[in-house]
Amino acid sequence: MAKTDEQTGQTDGQAGQSARAETTLGYEQARDELVEVVRRLEAGGTSLEESLALWERGEELAKVCRHWLEGARARLDAALAEDEGAEEAESAGEG
Repeated sequence: MAKTDEQTGQTDGQAGQSARAETTLGYEQARDELVEVVRRLEAGGTSLEESLALWERGEELAKVCRHWLEGARARLDAALAEDEGAEEAESAGEG
């Protein structure tokens, strides 16, 4: 029987799939698939099992998107900090 993570509610296999999805899906791919999942959920007509599976996939895709966006934010923050450091160095040298 698969072990379930108490914090995430995921089994070992699900956690592995989620980690693989993060490393293989680009932001745009994950976003587009998430849009499709939401569309299918909103349209209805799926069984409870199918709806739950779609919901879980949507959560996984949202996590992938969040991961990419957080990485992009970190890169922007680093670039802005680098620019500020360069400007401060220039200002100090002009004095």
